[in-house]
Amino acid sequence: MNRLLLSAVVCCCLPLSAATAQLQTRTVVLIVADGLRWQEVFGGVDTTLIARTQGVGDTAALRRDFARPTVDRARLELMPFLWSVVARQGQVYGNRPLGSDGHITNGMKFSYPGYNELLTGAADPRIDRNGFGPNPNVTVFEWLARQADIGGDVAALGTWDVFRDIFARARTGLWVRSGWDAPFPSPLNDRQRLLDELYRSTIRYWDDNAFDALLHSAALETIRQRKPRLLFVGYGETDEWAHERRYDLYLRSARQVDNDIGELWNAMQAMPEYRGKTTFIITSDHGRGRGNDWTDHGRDVAGAEEWWVAILGPDTPALGEMRDGVVTQGQVAATIAALLGYDWLSAAPSAAPPLERALR
Repeated sequence: MNRLLLSAVVCCCLPLSAATAQLQTRTVVLIVADGLRWQEVFGGVDTTLIARTQGVGDTAALRRDFARPTVDRARLELMPFLWSVVARQGQVYGNRPLGSDGHITNGMKFSYPGYNELLTGAADPRIDRNGFGPNPNVTVFEWLARQADIGGDVAALGTWDVFRDIFARARTGLWVRSGWDAPFPSPLNDRQRLLDELYRSTIRYWDDNAFDALLHSAALETIRQRKPRLLFVGYGETDEWAHERRYDLYLRSARQVDNDIGELWNAMQAMPEYRGKTTFIITSDHGRGRGNDWTDHGRDVAGAEEWWVAILGPDTPALGEMRDGVVTQGQVAATIAALLGYDWLSAAPSAAPPLERALR
């Protein structure tokens, strides 16, 4: 047996903890832009949707701000952090015209089933509505919170109030702040008191979904004060404005989410606890329809199963925009665990495997 083959056999036989002993990642942040389509992520603005029929009041302003002569420039204008940093230093999956097939497997094509698939690695046909109630499945967040070296250093924040059920907060005891919950019910400083007051006093446009700006400020404060090793951040305005057929606000929310992700990354890289030891996984919970059906998603909407994901961190080779292969939403859970040195499949054998190319 030659030396190369022997090395391969040994690596295959090692437990995951040993095989990933050289990984540099100590913290994983899972970031979801709810309902953000791959079409805009990879192609920038769809100029055919810059119309009053798509809820755009000032078509000239939207065209000026987002329309560019090439796809590369248009998508860079929409999501500059993703394309100038993540795509250069990490990996981006889901550009279907280039041959990268990203999709969900749950068949429902809406939020709760998508988040369950992201967090457990497998579809659950029982979860067939957003009002399903507490998640009966163990998520990778719950499982990792039980591991001695991670323990209570797990947190989840999202604009949608259903996250308290998705993470089964009442059963698991996970630190989850969702919807219009005051994020710091026992504030430690003036900033936390101010954020709690803003959550309480802001006029609610959606009863079940807070604004991204509030969530983002709460996430930054959580990072500074709690210093979690596993963090979920769920932005929701891209989905909300799309449902209201406001293509202008959908685009502006997408660009703001990209800016927020960049701010989170830079803030964490400025902290010794996180610098050079943090991996971001950036994705969506589902796709949307095509053409004039862009506002909708659900089991009867063609194209809403199409999905994308991007990964940036010290253990993810800088392969950039992927041009081949199939990836599924369910692979995210095992990838999170693997980056932290754990084998999710040992706890959830039916889950999808990790994204191999995302691991050194």
